[in-house]
Amino acid sequence: MSNFDAVELIIAKREKGELTTEQIDWLVANYTSGFVADEQMSSMAMAILLNGMSRREISDLTKAMIASGERLNYSDLPWPTADKHSTGGVGDKITLMLAPLVAVFDVAVPQLSGRGLGHTGGTLDKLEAISGWQANLTNEQMHAQLAKIGAVICAAGAGLAPADKKLYALRDVTGTVEAIPLIASSIMSKKIAEGTSSLVLDVKVGSGAFMKTLDRARELAQVLVAIGQDAGVKTSALLTDMSTPLGVKVGNALEVAEAIEVLQGGGPSDVVEITVELAREMLRLAGKSDVDVAVALNDGRAFDVFTAMIEAQHGDLSVPLPVAKHSHQVVASTSGVLTELDALAVGTASWRLGAGRARKEDPVQFGAGIELHAKRGARVSAGQPLMTLHTDEPERFERALAALDGGFKIEATAGPAVALILDRISG
Repeated sequence: MSNFDAVELIIAKREKGELTTEQIDWLVANYTSGFVADEQMSSMAMAILLNGMSRREISDLTKAMIASGERLNYSDLPWPTADKHSTGGVGDKITLMLAPLVAVFDVAVPQLSGRGLGHTGGTLDKLEAISGWQANLTNEQMHAQLAKIGAVICAAGAGLAPADKKLYALRDVTGTVEAIPLIASSIMSKKIAEGTSSLVLDVKVGSGAFMKTLDRARELAQVLVAIGQDAGVKTSALLTDMSTPLGVKVGNALEVAEAIEVLQGGGPSDVVEITVELAREMLRLAGKSDVDVAVALNDGRAFDVFTAMIEAQHGDLSVPLPVAKHSHQVVASTSGVLTELDALAVGTASWRLGAGRARKEDPVQFGAGIELHAKRGARVSAGQPLMTLHTDEPERFERALAALDGGFKIEATAGPAVALILDRISG
């Protein structure tokens, strides 16, 4: 590998220059090994945030991050593989229904998931609310479960894109989290290294999402789809609304309960709609667009795969899910239409109740969270319960209620309806 100088590369990017493939390969390999220091990579991250990267640079950065570790391969499976990545939101338990639903139609779903941080929940935290369920699998165990059941949700091993792990932690403490080239290469390096042959991205838009505006979300989605195409992975994106929470339950055990309702043919209509739309898109990319997805949610087939998937990872669905010790109701102060129910406010309140964590090493309360009794657009009467807050530690209610202050509005007339699916970016 050619020898470069980290300072020269930082200056080149600072001056709005393009880095070559060789320079990017050198930078990532030497940052992973420790030769390029954290403070140098911090400067590079800030230069990238301020000046951006070309499509070629972002693809090269992603490939270099993949090359820093191992790459899984499922080409020996008898079925195509498809996966989904969500950029995170409030009440977003879609993976729990989606992986088993897609597997019903002989498409294998290798879903490497993460933990929650801040107001957005993590899929692994939700599943760990199920008694005995294990997040950590070896690559061999993951492969065996895919071959047998067709779906697996587990933690990413340390061997996948270790460069991303280092850079992700650095971005968090240097104010460079928002850089689209860094967001995109982080997401896609892990997903491509995971070995899936097709990928659907659920890019959330709104107050409870990482991307607050449709323009920024669309820009990220276009970059993500381009990286996937450049890497030979069939990729598309749905831009979905996250201005209000998804479903009526927010918090780990609460969201598992809602996912089970959906898998048994019930559940809130918005959760069902997003699940079905993402499943259709995953199946389309995997070459199966002539199947009736919604029926498999109603007839129990998806629930059967879910049960097998949980049991394979030592989860026991016969044990009741954790329930918080204390609850507090929030009631409507006036009658009218609930015109606003802000996702960020509800997510932050749920986090403060104990459902989320401020640092990666913090524990979560599995029973903590919020149950919504009215969704945006619903007509409510004064004194009617709007939501119930749950926590094991009642001293948390005050700060949770403070987060909800101004987070919902009741007005005389209904506001305009908001579509769930705002846009599509096809590969």
